[in-house]
Amino acid sequence: MKKFCSYLPFRIDGSLLSPTGRPPFLLSRILLVILSVAEGPLLAQTAHEYEIEFPNAVHHEALVTATFKALEPKVLALRMSRTSPGRYALHEFAKNVYDVKATDENGKPLTVTRPNPYQWDVSGHNGTVRVTYTLFADRGDGTYSQIDETHAHLNIPATFMYAADYPQRPIQVHFRLRADLKWKVATQLRPLGGDIYSAPNLDYFMDSPTEISNFSLREFTETSNGKSYTIRFALHHDGTDAELDTYMESVKKIVAQEKAVYGELPDYDFGTYTFLACYLPHVSGDGMEHRNSTVLTSTRSLADGGLTRNASTVAHEFFHGWNVERIRPKSLQPFDYTEANMSGELWFAEGFTQYYTGLMLCRAGVISPQDYVDGLAGGLNYVINSPARKYFNPVEMSYQAPFVDAAASIDPVNRENTFISYYTYGSVLGLALDLSLRDLGGELSLDGFMQSVWKTYGKSEIPYTVRDLQLALESYAGQKFSSEFFSRYVFDSQMPDYKTLLKSVGVSFQPVNSKKAYSGAYLDVRDKAAILVAQPIEGSAAYQAGLAKGDKLTSLGGKPIAEDANVQNLLAAYKPGDKVKVTFERFGKEYTAEMVLQADVSYSTVLTEGKISGKAEEKKRGWLGEK
Repeated sequence: MKKFCSYLPFRIDGSLLSPTGRPPFLLSRILLVILSVAEGPLLAQTAHEYEIEFPNAVHHEALVTATFKALEPKVLALRMSRTSPGRYALHEFAKNVYDVKATDENGKPLTVTRPNPYQWDVSGHNGTVRVTYTLFADRGDGTYSQIDETHAHLNIPATFMYAADYPQRPIQVHFRLRADLKWKVATQLRPLGGDIYSAPNLDYFMDSPTEISNFSLREFTETSNGKSYTIRFALHHDGTDAELDTYMESVKKIVAQEKAVYGELPDYDFGTYTFLACYLPHVSGDGMEHRNSTVLTSTRSLADGGLTRNASTVAHEFFHGWNVERIRPKSLQPFDYTEANMSGELWFAEGFTQYYTGLMLCRAGVISPQDYVDGLAGGLNYVINSPARKYFNPVEMSYQAPFVDAAASIDPVNRENTFISYYTYGSVLGLALDLSLRDLGGELSLDGFMQSVWKTYGKSEIPYTVRDLQLALESYAGQKFSSEFFSRYVFDSQMPDYKTLLKSVGVSFQPVNSKKAYSGAYLDVRDKAAILVAQPIEGSAAYQAGLAKGDKLTSLGGKPIAEDANVQNLLAAYKPGDKVKVTFERFGKEYTAEMVLQADVSYSTVLTEGKISGKAEEKKRGWLGEK
């Protein structure tokens, strides 16, 4: 989420760049101190100034005013971002901006032209441009903004135009609050007083989501390397203070467990990390990591299962404070606001974070070891049984992010057979690497490897490549181990021996029911019919019978589909190997086909308490964090 400036050797945090692109970090720390001391006069002289107010919040509108001073004598290019830090696809935020007007410092109208759909060029100024526009915003999640009379939930790239040629200018933003709605501000931006906040440059500003509402706030302190950090949790919800207090106990445990993985906290800018949570019926479920904060949105209230289920997003996004925000793929550095951002490292950045999500909940006691182990089966079944592995390996799956990361398109795709989420793929590889390292002995584990990567790349914020990860694993566990893991499972699509690996920690990995019939079709069964709602799995019984998405099955084995049929009992009368006549409708015509049913290919993961060796018990306890 940092972007290098084309005319000054600075990064987002103000650190200087060496000719290799690697920052000399002693200078970085010195410069941050200088910027902090000089912030007042620097802002007064050169800051881009924004003001946002919400008089028409009931209709999801905000009025934005932006003032750009000390400009060069050329056309001022103003843009809306096409994407957002933490996302990889395009989202075209310019579509929600209208009534754009520009004047000079004296109120004289200036000429505004549109060279492309995302940009407004302002000409004829004398060094100062004042722009006003209306923003429509009605999606509350980690990517978009939402404005109504409950809150102004602002993702900065979805809210504010930016001056493309001045990325290193400091920024001030004045949030004009609705006193009648008792609004206040939660953000990682630095407060200047009077509801005015600052960012040292464009990248930090773009990376700073803001929640404006009558939220509840809780704070606690965590220490690391002799420094104290304030962890803030701002929650906008309809629940009670007691529910939030109970929830905070889980949050504190999650923070402590994740800190233990790396051995320390990141050195959060301004000494603060902020959770920005909205648990309301009218938001959209999401989580989005940022450098010193995260957005958490859910339609689940704390009273309605959220105490446990919403905690998984807390665990995932907070872990990103290390893995992706500071242990950062070189492919995302600098972050590009004008194009989709493609990375081949998302199996690690997102997938390993996903692996730790459930594990952290288990170690923190938010979920039981049995529940955690039971939950492993879903991801393993998805990856192991997917035909997509023959098309793409984990690196190539990561390349698909611009097409799947909340991306929108209207043409049908064949994701069922060609794509495995890099979250899940990386998660099961994280499980395999963790258990494989523990098998090597010598107190090796994925925790130890993540600490090693953190010290080499994260703490010093040196962007990494896939090759760097391979070399890091070689340094940690040996050349042979690293080479085999990457050649088989990262650069190829082979699967680890999960049965053996899981057995080493007392987990049984067995077929659920090999005598159960399986068709490989995703069906919606109702009204005496079964409709294929997706492409059948390649190579499955339905696929080989020639069935396709949209087909409406009306009879199986010569019998009409029963009125009380459902997905669970539709094939209950059959066994693997049975040949079943299928009658179906397609494009208004009736067809028949023969489907040769296959065996259920799903597996279960079961914690075998009291039935394992002492060695396996010890390894299990180390893995799950049991005392």
